This record gives sequence, C-alpha cells and structure tokens, in this order.
Amino acid sequence: MTELHTLPAAALARDIAARKLSPVDCVEALLGRIERLEPQLQAFTEVFAQDARLAAEGADKAIRSGHAVGPLHGVPVVLKDLIDLEGRITMGGSAAHRTRRAARTATVARKLIAQGMIVLGKTHTVEFAYGGWGTNQHLGTPWNPWDMQVQRVPGGSSSGTSVTVAARLAPWGIGTDTGGSVRLPASFCGLTGLKVTVGRVSTHGIVPLSATLDTPGPLARTVEDVALLYEAISGPDPLDPVTKGVVPADPWTTLHRGVRGLRLARMPAAERDGVAPDMLAAYDAALDTLAGEGAEIVDIALPFRFADFLAMSDITNAEAYFENGALAEDAASPLGDAVRGRILAGAAVSAQTYLHTQRRRAAMKVQFAAAMEGIDALLTPTTECAAIPVSEVDEAYAPSRFTRFGNLLDLCALSLPSGYTAGGLPLSLQIACRGYDEAMALRIGQGFQRTTEWHLRQPMP
Repeated sequence: MTELHTLPAAALARDIAARKLSPVDCVEALLGRIERLEPQLQAFTEVFAQDARLAAEGADKAIRSGHAVGPLHGVPVVLKDLIDLEGRITMGGSAAHRTRRAARTATVARKLIAQGMIVLGKTHTVEFAYGGWGTNQHLGTPWNPWDMQVQRVPGGSSSGTSVTVAARLAPWGIGTDTGGSVRLPASFCGLTGLKVTVGRVSTHGIVPLSATLDTPGPLARTVEDVALLYEAISGPDPLDPVTKGVVPADPWTTLHRGVRGLRLARMPAAERDGVAPDMLAAYDAALDTLAGEGAEIVDIALPFRFADFLAMSDITNAEAYFENGALAEDAASPLGDAVRGRILAGAAVSAQTYLHTQRRRAAMKVQFAAAMEGIDALLTPTTECAAIPVSEVDEAYAPSRFTRFGNLLDLCALSLPSGYTAGGLPLSLQIACRGYDEAMALRIGQGFQRTTEWHLRQPMP
C-alpha cells in the first residue's frame, strides 16, 4: 500500500475528491511524520496541529456531504514565514519579530483557504528573505533532508518550505522569490519550483524585501503540482495594484503538448566556467533529452554575463533598507550579521544610483528580448553545484548566479530536478521564459518530466 506522505499533491487531491482518501487520514499521516522528523529538520516555525485536524474534519464532512468547494478541498499546504495569517505570528525569519502577530491574512493564504486547503504550519526563512543559502543565524537553519549525516544548505530564502516538501512533511508549499528564493531551494532540495512574473500573484500580506522584485511562488515535487498551486494563487487582487489587469493563470491548455517544435537556447559556452562537472553533465543530458523529444536546441548570444546581475544589488539593497533600515541601524537588535550588512548597504544607495540601476535594468530587458527573438526559453543550470555543507558557506558569496537575472529582467522561470551527484544530492535545470509566459515554462518542464524520473526520487523513507 502506498504511504500517504509519498503521494504528490495532485494524487492526494484526486483521491480526496473521489472519497478514496479522507483529509483526516492525510493530515494525521503528515502530522505523525512531522512529529518524527521535525526535531532534526527544524523546518517549521510553528505547526498548526490542532487547527489542521479541525480543518480536516470539516473538509471530510463537507466532501462526504457533497459540499466540496473545489478540487483542492482537503489538501494540506505549508506557508513560508513571510505570509500573514490573521492572529498568527509572522517573524519574517527575524528574532526581532518573535512576537509580531499578523492583523490580516495575506491574499495568497486567503485564496488557498477559500479553496478548502489545510494549512499545516508556517516554515522557516532566511531573515527577511535576504539570502540564498538558507541559513539563519538566530532562528536556525533547516536541515536539507538529502543528507541526514552532514547538515547541508537547504537553499534560501524559502528554506523551510523546501525542506518540508522534500522530506514529505507536506505535499507542497508557498515560497517567495526576489533573486532566486524559490529556485535555489528547489535546486538544493530536489524540487520543482516556479518563479512567477511580477504581478501574477499578489504580494499583499507578505513581509516585503524588495517591492520591485518580490514574487510569491509554489514549491512542489512535480510540474503538475506546481501548475495546480500556481493556478490557485494567481490572478488580480484589489489589495495589490501591481496585479491589476492580470488574468488568473490557465496552464492546462498547453501543459501536455510536449516540446516538439520549440526552440530552446543553451547558455553560452563561457557561462560553463565555474560550474561543477556533475551539474554540467546533468545539464547537457537534459538538453539531449529535450532534443530527443523534438525540441530544437539553439545557441544564443547574450548581451551580458549572468554574473553581471550579482553586482546589480542597488535596487534590493535600497528597498530592503527602506523596509528594515531602522532595525539594522539599532546595534541592540538581534539581526544576523550577514543580513544586517546587506540591509545597511542600502543606506549608501543614492537616489541617483537607484534610478540609474532601474534605467539600466530597463535597457537590459530590451536587449534580452532582442536576443530571445524566435526562442521559446533559455535553459541553464539552476545553481553552480549541489548543496554544500552549512559549515562551508561563505555569506559574502551569493549562489544566485543563474537566477538573479530572471528577477531583474522580469522573466518567469521554472527549476526542476535534472539528476543527482554520485553521493545522491540533487542537481537542477532552470527553464527561463519571457514575462507572463509561465505556461511555456511549465509546458517544457512537463515535457521533461514526462520522460525522466529524477523528480520521483525521495531523500528518506
């Protein structure tokens, strides 16, 4: 018999809707697993065990009485600890906000709850979502479940969400991505994660890092699950004017069309420098797989190097300082050293520098669009290497070489497993597409997962 925690979200949803599986049994199975593994994994800031059980009982009764509110009724989910739930603590990853109780519910959470989903709890994040490794100096770093002997980075900033989903403590969850914070943990934890275009998903009720670049997004095990969760949270929100005019997502029309006839660009040869050999081998094999499915793999001449975007930190630094500068300036506040330094760097960003960077970003968007003419997606590794030990992290270096350009150019991008190292650590492929073309990224990802099994592996019994 298949254990409930191993089922992807889409399978759980189908079985619950068909009354083959009770939400009560599903929640109990996951809470039991959380109780057993959470002491080492440390992925949750809070587990809502009692409320989740009550919600499961209510969902079970509603479904059995023919009053299901939708196809996801009764499916559990976790939320990154940037996402407000009225009356619950939202620390935003900071010990300085241990008692910050939310006065509202974020639009993303409200949409999920309105569809009958059951929130199992809130998950750890890098402080104020400002870091790519997943470390947190004061609240602790979640344990990447792919190595239970050596603590390895989970990826950040959506560290806790990625660990809960990878360890099968939850079928899926919501993260956020400002410079790679959905895709980096997807890479290090062997998951599928979608960075959406700004405006696709409301940020109302989510602790901000950079108002210009913040995007909420799903982390799950499969492209199908990501498409379901993306559809559930997308669409306009009167509380977030950036979403005005954005229609709800419909990834299903093209999801299963395959990749035949698509033109997919490989990254320039110069970008291979500095990438681990096993990551490059998995990347090359992924290109071969997609070519075998009928895609045309083409070369591209980019008007920049990916590393150029690592230096374009003025926007995030300035906006992070606007949000948390006073806290960072207070030497008595319990901020992590690395995060405090990043925030304080924003104090040195002048209005002229900020606007210059915004103008440069706009010009680079035009240049990139010209380079992508006639091409459906740009394929890269998601990270340069697999997850490293936490003890080896250099906080001065960001692992977002291949992800940050997607945020600064207002693209969307999907990351998904593409292989494993000899030691069993996940490797990852990134599919970057034009802004608002999430359906294309998901279509390519689904075409890849249809013929590969990397996404089916799990890190532990």
